[in-house]
Amino acid sequence: MGFRRSAAVVVMLAAAAPIAVALSAQPKTEANPAAPVPAASAPASSASTAAPASAASAGDAAQAAEAAFTKLEAVATKPGDATAGQAKAAACGACHGMDGNSTDPQYPKLAGQSEQYIVTQLMRFKSGVRQNAIMAGMASTLSPQDMHDVGAYFASQKRLPGVADAKLAGDGEKLYREGDASRGVPACMACHGPDGAGNPGWRVPNIGGQHADYIQAQLKAWHDGTTWGSDAHAKIMPAIAQHLTEQDITAVSSYVEGLHEAPPPSAPAKPDAID
Repeated sequence: MGFRRSAAVVVMLAAAAPIAVALSAQPKTEANPAAPVPAASAPASSASTAAPASAASAGDAAQAAEAAFTKLEAVATKPGDATAGQAKAAACGACHGMDGNSTDPQYPKLAGQSEQYIVTQLMRFKSGVRQNAIMAGMASTLSPQDMHDVGAYFASQKRLPGVADAKLAGDGEKLYREGDASRGVPACMACHGPDGAGNPGWRVPNIGGQHADYIQAQLKAWHDGTTWGSDAHAKIMPAIAQHLTEQDITAVSSYVEGLHEAPPPSAPAKPDAID
């Protein structure tokens, strides 16, 4: 079940404030390691010192990841080369599809995603700001220029449309287009647009036609406290998702999968020439 933009919605979007929703990846950031259990003969004070030490270690790791991310962002690069990126993205095809249209819904579609957003997420994976063992390994060998090239390739590909569940579409559409001010939930389209195409300049991802299972997994992770860093963009979605119920997440995720870009208007037929 697809959904298309209207002129009225576009006007609403133009006045909306940027509230980003990121989607593309995966498992929840690991919690801080549990404090070691003191031996029976150990002094009682050992338990009280273990937890702060563990927290400090996790804090140091987070700071190091943030510093690595900032360093990657500061590297000078050229706009991505889609031709070069196609070869560099060959390994990505195993999960995301050779053209960026994954068939397994646990892996996000990358086709049609903006170069800027893909680059940012790859930098998050490489630095450790965003936690995922598989993606950390894949990103570890990529330079910032490689990331731009890979991003440019997937951005040039056509995303295949998805289908929404008709039973969930009504509730999902209302939340996506109107939000719920009484619970502090803004309209998703304020940043992602009426067709889910996002905004590359704000690094707001294209979520239109994305797998509902993938969207749902990310929203649940944010709801439960997962974050992808401490910058302004990374803080937006966890704050919003905490106000969503499980039913909200299921409905809006399905609705998003059915979104797609409206086709351009067809040209009027030319009158037959008179000889």
